[in-house]
Amino acid sequence: MQDYIALTKPRITWLILMSTAVGYFFGMNHVWRGAADWILLIDTMLGTALIASGTAALNQWYERAGDALMRRTAGRPLPTGKMTAPRALWFGITLAALGFLELAIRVNPLTGALGAFTLVSYLFVYTPLKRKSHLSTVFGALPGAMPPLMGFAASYNGLTREAWALFAILFVWQFPHFLAIAWMYREDYARAGIRMLPVVEPDGMSTARQIILYASTLIPVSLFPVLFGMSGRIYLFGALALGGWFLYTGVRVAFDLTNGRARTVLLASVIYLPAIYGLMILDRPSL
Repeated sequence: MQDYIALTKPRITWLILMSTAVGYFFGMNHVWRGAADWILLIDTMLGTALIASGTAALNQWYERAGDALMRRTAGRPLPTGKMTAPRALWFGITLAALGFLELAIRVNPLTGALGAFTLVSYLFVYTPLKRKSHLSTVFGALPGAMPPLMGFAASYNGLTREAWALFAILFVWQFPHFLAIAWMYREDYARAGIRMLPVVEPDGMSTARQIILYASTLIPVSLFPVLFGMSGRIYLFGALALGGWFLYTGVRVAFDLTNGRARTVLLASVIYLPAIYGLMILDRPSL
């Protein structure tokens, strides 16, 4: 059972569900259906968890050979032989299919379609590109930013500029987060033939520049909810403070390009996302 759970990458699934829930509650600002919304929320979270877990399992099945070459992933169920490849494949297919059906039937077809797009783009575009170009992270950020769109579509049955504002924040946030990981594990990625930016340009200067670029871009992008009337002054000042702190950790990487500094960026990113979501929900208009 622990091996099956490990295939679903529960820590990543938790972040996905958090982003989905935020999108759902902002979609409720447009449509309110009373108590039934909570039932719909459960269906949305369940379907999203299933399709995300299925995607994670299928990704580990696809990348099992490369995972065996990296220290950080060599202990996963497939490289260690604790799980056979056919079992992992069918487990992933089953979870993903159940998740899609849950979203398409119990929620609405739009949410199901967004979930299917997330799975297909992650498995069939981003994952193969990782061994061909460092630009794969751009394509990977698209499915990575879909959860708030799925949550919004679930409660509103449509997408508005508010939904795309949430998408934009999560899209930009991913770059400093994953670039920090890529720098910390650049030797692992090189062994597996994964062409992350620190592998392609090992001096790290381009990695540091891009961390700063995206952390800087995140500050104005994070203010879209204020511009669109989704949140107020509390969120405004909180987003500026969080964005400034996140950028500061990125700037320090440029002057001291070490694993320790990259880990600080990673920690800041992990704190930033739930913190800004919390401010957004706290300061949103009353339904």
